[in-house]
Amino acid sequence: MEYQTLLVEVGADKIATVTINRPKAMNSFNTPMLREFAQLWAALQNDDAVSVIVLRAAEGRAFSTGADVKASGDDAVVDYSRPFDQRDPGEFLGPKSNRCWKPVIGAVHGLCCAGAFYWVSECDFVICSDDAEFFDPHVTYGLVAAIEPIGLTYRIPYGEVMRMVLLGNDERMSAKTALRIGLVTEIVDGHEPLWQRAQQLAARIALKPAIALQGSVKAVWESQDLPRYAALAQSMKNPMLGNPIAQATLDRDALLASVKQFEVR
Repeated sequence: MEYQTLLVEVGADKIATVTINRPKAMNSFNTPMLREFAQLWAALQNDDAVSVIVLRAAEGRAFSTGADVKASGDDAVVDYSRPFDQRDPGEFLGPKSNRCWKPVIGAVHGLCCAGAFYWVSECDFVICSDDAEFFDPHVTYGLVAAIEPIGLTYRIPYGEVMRMVLLGNDERMSAKTALRIGLVTEIVDGHEPLWQRAQQLAARIALKPAIALQGSVKAVWESQDLPRYAALAQSMKNPMLGNPIAQATLDRDALLASVKQFEVR
């Protein structure tokens, strides 16, 4: 498909690189982008040539500043004249919300705020550049911060979420703090090295059986809304379904013979 707001590249290495591409609007999302992401996640889930996805944004000051508040007409994200017709933008933007179970690595640079957390919350893990800054300005502008911070409570401690929410525009979380609290797993110096590192990690993941990857993502993600015992009981179906298919794609003896020195992070 051709996209207006996204750049999508699928390589021979089974990595799909998805770039949020509205740099003149700080990579904010509008209604066309919502529609394109919903189509994209379905397409990637159904594409056997894709095992791993890297989600990044076009070069500029921001990974994304969330919803495009300047958009109007058909591009506007929220139509306040039709309150009961509105849907959560995250239903369109997030891979898990669209039942895409392929691993997604987020590569965040620059400003990342408000609606950008729809993506951050549904990535399987996130790395960032040293200039990344995370914040939520909703309350500063008299807006209730609800959906995005609730999503974040599944990734980082409640107190860290609420500090971000309540301070609004008065404080920005640095890359170092994001690493300390577990919002990101790694900091990389510079934008280009960030994107290269994301590709490097994705390439290693893509070498593993696709069904094992997807089953693992699905099992762990779906467990988050359940009590521990129910989560463990429900998760059992995923290896029972996925393991026979995944293991059939491996030469186990060759794999064991090729074991090398493990990398320590």
